[in-house]
Amino acid sequence: MAKFSNNSMVLCFLVAIVFVISSASASTRLKKFNHPTKGDGTLNFLVIGDWGRRGTYNQSHVARHMERVGEKLDIDFVLSTGDNFYDNGLTGVNDTNFVESFTNIYTAKSLQKQWYSVLGNHDYRGNVEAQLSPYLRKIDSRWICLRSFVVNAEIAEIFMVDTTPFEEKYFTTPKDHIYDWRGVLPRHAYMASVVKELEKALSESTAKWKIVLGHHAIRSAGHHGDTQILVDRFLPILRKYDVDFYMNGHDHCLEHISDTESPLQFLVSGAGSKAWRGDIKGINRDGVHFFHDGQGFMSVELTPTEAEIKYYDVFGRIRHRWNRSKNLLHSAM
Repeated sequence: MAKFSNNSMVLCFLVAIVFVISSASASTRLKKFNHPTKGDGTLNFLVIGDWGRRGTYNQSHVARHMERVGEKLDIDFVLSTGDNFYDNGLTGVNDTNFVESFTNIYTAKSLQKQWYSVLGNHDYRGNVEAQLSPYLRKIDSRWICLRSFVVNAEIAEIFMVDTTPFEEKYFTTPKDHIYDWRGVLPRHAYMASVVKELEKALSESTAKWKIVLGHHAIRSAGHHGDTQILVDRFLPILRKYDVDFYMNGHDHCLEHISDTESPLQFLVSGAGSKAWRGDIKGINRDGVHFFHDGQGFMSVELTPTEAEIKYYDVFGRIRHRWNRSKNLLHSAM
């Protein structure tokens, strides 16, 4: 009987270990949203960032041209690169800034598609849990915002990552700002988890196009410039798993930069409202194809073998166009 009890205890112990390991493994897997496409092998979407200002700073003008382009391309969804609500995120789930900066601005039929969003540093100055809350979907069903997640759109997978906690200055020198760090402390453990989850998801992806999107730049010629910790922690992973595009906001401009060591392209779309005229870094200009210091947005058109990127200004004019074929790179204005 004692022998049976000991064996039973050992068995229970082993089961417990397997459960813990399985749970830990599950916890490192990013939540995935399967987004059905039109079924014709194509995928079209818009990318906008740094936008939520209740229509001011030309936000409404940008929205009107997004309407036109969205209708022309019959877009599948919209991606937001963060800083969704200025100046200090949302105060709660009933903050009118959500409706006044999102629902009441992007009213066009062509923009009544899913919006997949990440958080920016300005969003972390508010009630982060409110912006992440599923309750907002009761107000506007288009809204999906998580810290990090994956959008599986058949021919493409988009890996949305939370980059704000990687910037140490928000913790050490926050100035007069108060950040909501619930859910990300201890910071170093959180960052390690984000990197691990991203690498695991990329390693498992069989998508024809791999896109990673965060708020902060890896490469930028704009005001903030390169984000060194992302250069150190993200860039080697993106190169290793043949990521095609890294998209971000944070710098209030439009940019296209090529990686100097791989086919990876850095695409900045952070000009959804207030832009910084003339604010350009004079250093590290390698690979810069395009820089526009005004408001605008970006469109992406994908087939299994072709990609076309277009940048539009506040007047809806195409300022830059770039095409990529798998195994063939070329760009054109």
